[in-house]
Amino acid sequence: MVETALAFAVATAAGLVPLINIELYLLGAVAVLDDGALVAMAVAAALGQTLGKIPYYYVGYGTISAPWLKRRAATPGKWSDRMARWRTRAEERPVWGAGLLALSSFASVPPFMVVSVLAGVVRMNIVLFCAITFVTRTARFLLLVLAPAWAMDVLAL
Repeated sequence: MVETALAFAVATAAGLVPLINIELYLLGAVAVLDDGALVAMAVAAALGQTLGKIPYYYVGYGTISAPWLKRRAATPGKWSDRMARWRTRAEERPVWGAGLLALSSFASVPPFMVVSVLAGVVRMNIVLFCAITFVTRTARFLLLVLAPAWAMDVLAL
C-alpha cells in the first residue's frame, strides 16, 4: 500500500518536473516487489502522471501563464516550426491530435510535455486528454514493470 502511494506521489512530481524519472523508480521496484504490487504501482503512477500533466495542458489552453513557453514559442527555430505544424494538423484533424497524444504518452516521442501543452492549445477536451493519458501511461508502466518478469519466464524455459 505504501509503495503504491509513493509511486503516485513520485509520478505526480515527475509529471510536473521533467528531471524526475518515474520509469527509474518503477524499475527499482521491480527488483523487490511481486507482480500484484507492481500492477498497483503502475496504475497509481499512471494516475499521478495524468494529474502531473494537467497544468501543462492548462498552460497551452491559456489558463496558466508561462512566460518561458511564450518566449520559446516566439523564438524562430525548429521547435516553434514543429509546434506550428502539429497545431495545424491537430486543429484540422482531431483524431490525428488524439493519436499524437496517445503516441507521445506511450512512447514519449514527441516529448510528452510539449504534446500536453499542444493539447491545450488546440482545445482538446480535458476529459479526452486525461483518458488518453491515463490509458496509455498505464500501458507504458505495466509493460515496464511486467516485462522483466516475462523475460525471465521465457529465459527459464
